[in-house]
Amino acid sequence: MSGELPLNINIKEPRWDQSTFVGRANHFFTVTDPRNILLTNEQLENARKIIHDYRQGIVPPGLTENELWRAKYIYDSAFHPDTGEKMILIGRMSAQVPMNMTITGCMMTFYRTTPAVLFWQWINQSFNAVVNYTNRSGDAPLTVNELGTAYVSATTGAVATALGLNALTKHVSPLIGRFVPFAAVAAANCINIPLMRQRELKVGIPVTDENGNRLGESANAAKQAIAQVVISRILMAAPGMAIPPFIMNTLEKKAFLKEAAVILISRGSRG
Repeated sequence: MSGELPLNINIKEPRWDQSTFVGRANHFFTVTDPRNILLTNEQLENARKIIHDYRQGIVPPGLTENELWRAKYIYDSAFHPDTGEKMILIGRMSAQVPMNMTITGCMMTFYRTTPAVLFWQWINQSFNAVVNYTNRSGDAPLTVNELGTAYVSATTGAVATALGLNALTKHVSPLIGRFVPFAAVAAANCINIPLMRQRELKVGIPVTDENGNRLGESANAAKQAIAQVVISRILMAAPGMAIPPFIMNTLEKKAFLKEAAVILISRGSRG
């Protein structure tokens, strides 16, 4: 029935208790749900209308609490929390899983030749630049020059790290060489993120009290936050880039993979 949904549901905070692991897991699984990138503009705008109306004390007829929370997470997945602008599709959190899986797989597969290293490190840093720009602070927008400097510096750092380590690992175990993409990604994150958020380091980020009241800006808080982001980005990449090398190295030694490679090569030479 119309108007039965209470107006005291706090949709500014996550739906689940963030003091528990299960609550945090539910929240982040919902935030990064890849299905959200398939939503149409009409669905996104409908979610925005529901959230804006609810904040104004307007409850659409028949709206349930589950539908309200669904709208909140759809809205959060597509619209910037500070500016309210619709975010670039591949820069949204819902695009992180499919995009990172694809790029990471390609970096770890095509790492032996210089052109492949150049291309995939460039692709990865271009994607990272889009993500960082899309999720930038609304209080400290980046200029074109700052964005360009961060992008070029991170790409150069990643490529230099990858090519340098590739040269050093040519005469060691192939397993060691498979970790080169991870080292390049780690180095690039240490360059890219601080540069992309350099304005926050200069002017600070908003600091609020327990009631959400803004107290001012803090450069120290920005330093801590950016350091945590750098570390978390590296740790997030670790499972997908540090475990597969062991698996891939083991599989390549198996007879059936060697036979498959020989068959493919022979077919290619006949074609």
